[in-house]
Amino acid sequence: MKVKRSRGERVFSVFNYIFLSLIIILCLYPVWYVAAASFSNSNLLTQHTGLLLKPVGWSIDAYKKVFKNPMIGRGYLNTLFILVVGVSLDLVMTSLGAYFLSRKRVMLKRPIMMLIVFTMFFSGGMIPFYLNLKDLRLTNSLWGLIMPFMISTYNLIILRTSFESIPESLIEAAQIDGAGHITILTRIVIPLSKAILAVMVLYYGVSIWNSWFWASSIIRTREMYPLQVILREILMQNDVASMTAGSSAMDTEAIGMTIKYATIIVATVPILCVYPFLQKHFTKGTMVGAVKE
Repeated sequence: MKVKRSRGERVFSVFNYIFLSLIIILCLYPVWYVAAASFSNSNLLTQHTGLLLKPVGWSIDAYKKVFKNPMIGRGYLNTLFILVVGVSLDLVMTSLGAYFLSRKRVMLKRPIMMLIVFTMFFSGGMIPFYLNLKDLRLTNSLWGLIMPFMISTYNLIILRTSFESIPESLIEAAQIDGAGHITILTRIVIPLSKAILAVMVLYYGVSIWNSWFWASSIIRTREMYPLQVILREILMQNDVASMTAGSSAMDTEAIGMTIKYATIIVATVPILCVYPFLQKHFTKGTMVGAVKE
């Protein structure tokens, strides 16, 4: 049955579509600008003014120079190691903590939960955190970017709420059959929570991929830099000398601009390619983990 909408509702829908379309354009244009600029001729790009809707003088020289930089490839390997190992450990530790806090007959459950939530609002600060990493010999090590960040309180609460939504009768039936907590977690709880776990992969993955502060603070060996620190050097410190070798001083600035744009695309595309595969679980998983009946 088709419901006839009033004139006011139709006007609101038109206005809503126009407004949201403008928001989409405003959000997508910076990304499109960077992509178009990265494929542009450096000399023509410096002379271009106004909106950039397509590459100016098609060229892939910027990408050739980016991939000639050995630090880009090394940064990719370091970031992939941190991403794969970090997300795996994050899921394991967060699942264990969430399962523990989701059980009904846990001693001191409320005080433990209050202490965990307390860490969302108060912490010791950066200096004590750094000193802890130093005492644990995690500085100048990729493990220093993985182990201290294995559990996010926010993600732990979402996952715990999702685990609590699983019928208790199902858990009790498994216990009657002799299943232990590890068996219940791995064979019942986790298979029923694939959507929210996909969201956890997205949350942790994006956080690890975009993080650069602690990497720049505790890593001293350049060969151990993740991709984000190398990207920051290129963008903030204008470190493009290794990629513009052989160019004249006049061309260095122009080439450096397109190299920066190409580096942004190289660092952004991988996470954009992963997102569509997890997006279908995003809404469902977030709602399951955020709503408690």
